[in-house]
Amino acid sequence: MPGPQLPHFNSDRVLPKAVDVVIIGGGIVGASTALELAERGHSVLLCEKGQIAGEQSSRNWGWVRMSQRDPREMELMTHSQRIWEGLDMRTGYATGYTKCGIMFTAHTRKREAELSAWSEHLKAIGGEGHMLRGESLEQLTPGYGHRIRAGFYTPQDGCAEPQMATHAIASAARDKGAVVITGCAVRRLDVEAGRIRGVITEKGRVNATAVVVAGGAWSRLFLRNEGLFLPQLKVLNSVMRLSPVEGVPETALWAAGFGLRKRMDGGYTVASGGENTFDIVPDTFRIGHRFIPAFLRDVTALRFRVSDRWRIESAEARPWSGQDRSPFEETRVLDPQPSQKALRRGLAAVRDAFPALEKADVTQSWGGLIDVTPDEIPVISEVISRPGLFVSTGYSGHGFGLGPGAGRLTADLVTGDAPIVDPRPFRLSRFGA
Repeated sequence: MPGPQLPHFNSDRVLPKAVDVVIIGGGIVGASTALELAERGHSVLLCEKGQIAGEQSSRNWGWVRMSQRDPREMELMTHSQRIWEGLDMRTGYATGYTKCGIMFTAHTRKREAELSAWSEHLKAIGGEGHMLRGESLEQLTPGYGHRIRAGFYTPQDGCAEPQMATHAIASAARDKGAVVITGCAVRRLDVEAGRIRGVITEKGRVNATAVVVAGGAWSRLFLRNEGLFLPQLKVLNSVMRLSPVEGVPETALWAAGFGLRKRMDGGYTVASGGENTFDIVPDTFRIGHRFIPAFLRDVTALRFRVSDRWRIESAEARPWSGQDRSPFEETRVLDPQPSQKALRRGLAAVRDAFPALEKADVTQSWGGLIDVTPDEIPVISEVISRPGLFVSTGYSGHGFGLGPGAGRLTADLVTGDAPIVDPRPFRLSRFGA
């Protein structure tokens, strides 16, 4: 099942011998970090084992939201939204960003109370959000609003196009002096006396005084091979694209059984709301106990299954050296099969809500593996035990919207500049690492 179609990226061909910073991973966080560092005058190499945005950065829903975030993320998300607003002009490329507004709906009194309680977090930072009921709901979502109790609407929230945005950011980083090489896996860190000296890639060695691991769902495997601990599991989310039709709201919706966003091409991105699939893998038993509180919070939305991921990840667990072919060369792009059950449920729910979508064709579907931490917020941190090493990963399904702000915070940590937000909630050491 091929993932979303991506634009061609004009990769560099020559691996530099030395740079200030190497970034591992060409998703939105790695690209944003590269852009920030290049703009500050640092020499940067971004290495991507496959394609720019080949994995979750192009497979997500495309939401850029403040709503329903963990309070620890909200200040960083405020900065990220400001960056999104000027990103097209800054990069010179289209990201598809627009302020479409986002609404989370409530069908029960309990869910209505939860949304109302969360709105206090937004008020605390001066954000704009409204609890809507009755006619106000019907005006925003004609034909659907009268069927639900309430909705929490954030008009300043928006969406961008996942198949465009990371390419825009990575292209701008390259325009501003960063070297961006695709099809180039980083196999190992180059460490001397406990300190980072560079990396060993499949194309050769590169000297650097700092390395950023922004490898998304691959970050735990890479760090474990370096003797470093990161608790991170993968969650499968299944998404589909529908063809354009008339009579469906412009506002993005998270409702009972579905998530819906109108795309720039007039079609729709649809998923089955909060439903996610966990594949049972060896790491489920190694570190799964750390995720029990998160599992219990989302127990009705999780589906556990046994699949080929067990065999794949068992084989990947064998250690490798800088001279060995690494797992990142064996699998250039994570392209998992979507859950057909989740797709069918999501499609049925969204068509029930908006009958006009009965006329829309399902033009594509795909799966994406989300990198999740036990507390469901990211790691944006230096690694105390390995001077010169930084980690920016574990965005737990929030990374697309947070990406530009996260790139800025990551760059701040690398350069020692004053961080845009307090980085302590995101430190790796909170997991005892």
